[in-house]
Amino acid sequence: MDRIIITGGRPLRGVIPISGAKNSALKLMVASLLSSEPLTLDRMPRLADTRFTATLLESLGVAVDWPDAGATVRFHAREITSTIAPYDLVRKMRASFNVLGPMLARVGHATVSLPGGCAIGARPVDLHLKAFEAMGADIVIEQGYVKAAALRGLKGASIVFPFVSVGATEHAMLAAVLADGETTLENAAREPEIVDLANCLNAMGAKIEGAGGGAIVITGVTSLREARHMVVADRIEAGTYAIAAATTGGEVRLEGAVAQHLGALIQALRAAGVEVIPDADGIVVRRENGRLQPVDIDTQPFPGFPTDLQAQFMALMALADGTSIARENIFENRFMHAPELSRLGADITVRGKEAVVRGVAKLHGAPVMATDLRASVSLVIAGLAAEGETIINRVYHLDRGFERLEEKLVACGADVRRDGGSA
Repeated sequence: MDRIIITGGRPLRGVIPISGAKNSALKLMVASLLSSEPLTLDRMPRLADTRFTATLLESLGVAVDWPDAGATVRFHAREITSTIAPYDLVRKMRASFNVLGPMLARVGHATVSLPGGCAIGARPVDLHLKAFEAMGADIVIEQGYVKAAALRGLKGASIVFPFVSVGATEHAMLAAVLADGETTLENAAREPEIVDLANCLNAMGAKIEGAGGGAIVITGVTSLREARHMVVADRIEAGTYAIAAATTGGEVRLEGAVAQHLGALIQALRAAGVEVIPDADGIVVRRENGRLQPVDIDTQPFPGFPTDLQAQFMALMALADGTSIARENIFENRFMHAPELSRLGADITVRGKEAVVRGVAKLHGAPVMATDLRASVSLVIAGLAAEGETIINRVYHLDRGFERLEEKLVACGADVRRDGGSA
C-alpha cells in the first residue's frame, strides 16, 4: 500500500493549475445517461473516483472515450443496455447511486444498490427517494437494492427539501429534466457544482432556471441533445492549496481558481493574516512573515465555510498564535484527523461537534494514518510545515480527490515523494 513521505519546512512558491471539480464531474458524467446523443466533458480530473464512475457507466452501456492522460472525455449512451447497478460497484463510492435518477427518467425503471457506509458519518438517500416518489415513481427497497419504476414517465412536482442537501438537489435535477411538466425544488442547495450541473444540462437542451438560488424551476423536455461542457474549477482543491501556501509560507498562484466560490475561506484566511489576491486568471496566496492569527470557523452549506475544507483549515490553525474553534455542522465523525494531527505536535481537543485548537510554535514530523479524503490532505499540509519527516499511510484516499498532488507540490518546491512501503 502506498505512502507519502514529506520532509517539511519548505515554503511553497510557484503556480498550481486547478483541476476540474471532482464533486461536479461525477454528476456530469452520470448526466450522459439522460441522452442517446454524446456528451463531451473538458477539464475532467483523472481521479480514482472518476475512473471508477466511467467503469460503472460502461457497465450500463455507455461508450466512454477517455484518451490516456487526456482531460477531455466523450460519453455516449446510445442505448442503456442494463438498468441494474450492483452492490459490488455502488458500494465503492456513494456518488455512483446517482445513476438511479437518470435511468428512471430515461427508460422508466432502474435497480440500484444502496450505497455503502461512509467514514465521515451517515449520508442517507431518503431525500433522493422522496423526490422521485413526488414525481410519481414507485419505489421498493429489497435486500439492499432500490427498485424504482415510473413506466408512464416521471411527472413534474413541487418538492420542498426539509434541509439543504447537495446530493438530493443534484439527483432531483437529473431526474426532473425529462419529467412531464414543471418541477420546483425549494430549499435547494446553492453550491457552484449545482450551477455547473444546471449549465451542462441546459447545454444538452434542458430548461432549468434558478440554479445557485434557493428555488430551482425545471421544465421537462422530451429528449436531450449532444453537448460539450467544461467542468468547473475545483474550489476544494483550490482552497486546499491556498491553505497549504498559507501554512508553509511563500507565495502560490492558483491558476484557474474562482474567488467567488471561495468567499468564506478567503475571509478566514485574511483574518488569519494571509494575503489573498484574486485576479482574472486565478488567486494569489501569500504569507511571508509573522505568526498566524486564530480564526474560528463554522461549517455550513454554500456560501458558508465548506465542510470539505475544515480538516485543512485545522492544520493551519494548529500553528496559529492563540486558540481557535472549528464547529462541524454538516457531518458527524469528521474530526478523525485531529488525533493524527496531534501526533505531529498539534494541540487539539474534540468535544462533540467542536474542536478546540490551541496553536503551537512548531509541528514535528511523525508517522500518521489517513482516515478519509479531506483528512488525508490535512496531514499533507501539516507535514509540509512540520520539521523533519512525516510519513502518511493509507494515501489511497488522496487519489480519490486530488489529481497529481505530489507533482503540483514538488513544482512549488515541496519535498514530497510516494513509495509503496506502507504497512
